[in-house]
Amino acid sequence: MIDKFKKITQSQFSSSVSDYLKEPSFDNWQWDEAEMLLLLQSMFIELDILSKFGITLSALQNWLCEIYLHYFDVPFHNFKHCFMVAQMMYCLIWHLELCSLFSEEEILTLLVSAICHDLEHSGFNNIYHVNAHTILARTYNDRSPLENHHCDVAFRILEKTDLLKNLSPQQYTVVRQGIIRCILSTDMAKHNNILHDFEVALVKFDVDKKEHRMQLMSVLIKVADISNELRPPTVAEPWLDCLLNEFFAQSDTEKLEGLPVTSFMDRDTHVKSKSQVHFIANVLIPLVKALCQCFPKAMNLLAPAESALNYYENQFQEYEQNMKKNPTKKTQS
Repeated sequence: MIDKFKKITQSQFSSSVSDYLKEPSFDNWQWDEAEMLLLLQSMFIELDILSKFGITLSALQNWLCEIYLHYFDVPFHNFKHCFMVAQMMYCLIWHLELCSLFSEEEILTLLVSAICHDLEHSGFNNIYHVNAHTILARTYNDRSPLENHHCDVAFRILEKTDLLKNLSPQQYTVVRQGIIRCILSTDMAKHNNILHDFEVALVKFDVDKKEHRMQLMSVLIKVADISNELRPPTVAEPWLDCLLNEFFAQSDTEKLEGLPVTSFMDRDTHVKSKSQVHFIANVLIPLVKALCQCFPKAMNLLAPAESALNYYENQFQEYEQNMKKNPTKKTQS
């Protein structure tokens, strides 16, 4: 894929594709990974990030190639997921007019964080790493081992490729602190606390306060990270299947290794519709609604999520009815 990307780096997309890239309905399944690399390149160009920070096109391309090499071939947390999170962040930057709210350094932070947020993800979550006492868990003392590792890899790649070499020391400090906070915010174990703190800040939200802006940046990357159900069903459903494949592989491994089985990943007990109802109703929609308090334009994101919630609620009702008729047969995954 990298060889193909290097051959097409001078290619340009039509205006219709450029506009489509800014939409939450963007369908990643229509593009191969080399084209996704080119689309990521176009995001930096469209946001004028290269000229603002003295980044050469070749440095950006080298960085993107390194990023690609540091995403593993796992069912869900792979390069395609990286691209989709970055694409949703790019969409939010345009639709919510974030360039008028955040500094140039903060916009750079948001896009780089989205691209780097799952580097070298193993396909196993923090629960597994902690229970299995992996090197990763021991390295970070069981505290967000994956997210800390993503940060570490991100900065090793940034240093190797010199992407940020022309930033002033002050600019680099802002970007580094922001990337660390954004990536660490993607640990779902911190979700409730991050959302609660943001909702408290919203009572007297002040965009001039650094802490309030940082809290907003954390919410933005979290929305982008779990945004699949904000997209059309034809885009979202295949992603859900990828996620379940990764979940089930983890629970299978946990059983083989005699570890506690992560309940929501157990293929023997998992009910797809029930899990989706819980996630969309209790995690995704409240997060987006909090964002809407800052940006009324974000209300447009809610319709697909509410439609998906209605769909899975109906699916779960059918599942329960079928279980009453035949309680020994699992009729829906």
